[in-house]
Amino acid sequence: MKKLLAIVSLTALMTTSALAGSVGVSMAAFDDNFLTVLRNGMIKHAESLPNTDLQVEDAQNDVGKQLNQIQNFIASGVDAIIVNPVDTDATVAMSKAAEAAGVPLVYVNREPVNVDTMPDNQAFVASNEIVSGTLQAFEVCKLLGGQGNVVVMMGELSNQAAVQRTADVHDVFKLPMCAGIKIVEEQTANWSRVQGADLITNWLSAGVEFDAVIANNDEMAIGAIQGLKAAGISMDDVVIAGIDATQDALAAIKAGDQDLTVFQNAAAQGSGALDAAVALAAGKSVAQKLYVPFELVTPVNLANYMDKN
Repeated sequence: MKKLLAIVSLTALMTTSALAGSVGVSMAAFDDNFLTVLRNGMIKHAESLPNTDLQVEDAQNDVGKQLNQIQNFIASGVDAIIVNPVDTDATVAMSKAAEAAGVPLVYVNREPVNVDTMPDNQAFVASNEIVSGTLQAFEVCKLLGGQGNVVVMMGELSNQAAVQRTADVHDVFKLPMCAGIKIVEEQTANWSRVQGADLITNWLSAGVEFDAVIANNDEMAIGAIQGLKAAGISMDDVVIAGIDATQDALAAIKAGDQDLTVFQNAAAQGSGALDAAVALAAGKSVAQKLYVPFELVTPVNLANYMDKN
């Protein structure tokens, strides 16, 4: 019921016409494909809101820089702040700084560690990560017939999404229908395509045998594809699973290289975060957890998602 209410609340927020004034936005990184879609969705949505001015900054994956950006936003007198955290452990300090200044704060995409203790004028907009890894792992289990060896590529370990998505995979493979699946390797590739390719190459060089690659995001999945192809391995022999449904991943599915992904509506998260910030700046109450649903993407329904991200 709480999840349903959150989704309904987000839908209501997305129709708001409140005036926010200036909103400071600190993104963890500009050079991430998914976060670029999220950022652009926010910027585009701002164009439809009267008198709403965005100041968007790149934290360049630097926690200290992001904290400084938040302090600068506060000092400049913004009406609200939106943060895509570099390190979710740092969100306690961010929340305290915004609370002390009386500035509404909205976290987007990456769940803050203090999500259950945030002040009333703070919120979190994302997709429920318990769903993402669960959808992904169930589909891999189905494709493998409940039997086989898999390797798991994790995102940054300081990121709640990476931790939760990996936990989801473990939970699904404990179920009787998937009990024949064994995780033979599990390491971080930090959301990176390059590191994903390097990691798969290292596993192959070490003689690790696997039937599927489960990556916490599409960038690492695509890196795995590149590494497998460089090693002369046919993509027909390995199941490749990612999360985010980026354009590159959708193209990989269309080409027959990637088997599945999970659509995370980056644009909707961005616009939803801005709507939450607008509402809070106007003194309105919003649900503190606002979830945009995840959706499984396979070759069967691929056409429905080609233009969404």
